Amino acid sequence: MTDIRLSAVISVHNEEAQLAECLDGLSFADEIVVLLDKCTDASGDIARRYTEHVIDGAWAVESERRNAGIEACRGEWIFEIDADERVGDELGREIRAVIETTPYDWHEILVDNHIGGKLVRWGWGASFGKAAYPGLFRKGVKVWGEARVHPPLTWAKGATKGPQLAGRIRHYVDRDISDMIRRLDNYSTAKAKDLRQSGNIGTMANNVRRLFSRFIKCYFFRRGYREGGYGFLIALFAGLFPILSHLKAKLEDDT
Repeated sequence: MTDIRLSAVISVHNEEAQLAECLDGLSFADEIVVLLDKCTDASGDIARRYTEHVIDGAWAVESERRNAGIEACRGEWIFEIDADERVGDELGREIRAVIETTPYDWHEILVDNHIGGKLVRWGWGASFGKAAYPGLFRKGVKVWGEARVHPPLTWAKGATKGPQLAGRIRHYVDRDISDMIRRLDNYSTAKAKDLRQSGNIGTMANNVRRLFSRFIKCYFFRRGYREGGYGFLIALFAGLFPILSHLKAKLEDDT
């Protein structure tokens, strides 16, 4: 069997509308691994057109699913991607070049986020979107910590971070403002479950403070103001995320 130098891994839940377009851009990888998480649509049929390495299952939280995907990869290097992300030819070539020459163990990849058809580059972060992510890494150096949303990362002792890649991944994060609101609702509901499970939901006062500090961070320091109304909404939702999560954990239950 040919040596597998690079694995691309993706986990999906009912992504038939966009999975093929994502997988089309992964031909630069030596293998593609697809995890089907409780899929009831045609995602499995689509995935099997691109790879034999398809895993059906059900995972309770995001971190378990992502770790299962990483474990299933056979490559020396792993590239993680989501169904709403796209890799262009230039970035694919850069990834191949980097894994052949880098002395480092992991690299961040810059993200171009799109809302509908508009590129929205500034203001992302603070748990509401990503401007970059550690998507390229040697197998064995990266483990996702337990959480339903925004799980923390643990890196192997001695693992070294290399420079960011020059190319950017395209991320079609939301279709419109209504999608942004739904995502905030889903994120805060999942985070509330994590808070209740931890036994520490925080305080109202601290989360009110975070509302303002996160807004300022995204709107001013991350230059969300450059994006007009979208930048304002990103900063606002980033600030609302912790306080909504706290209030849901305090006032609601998991039923």
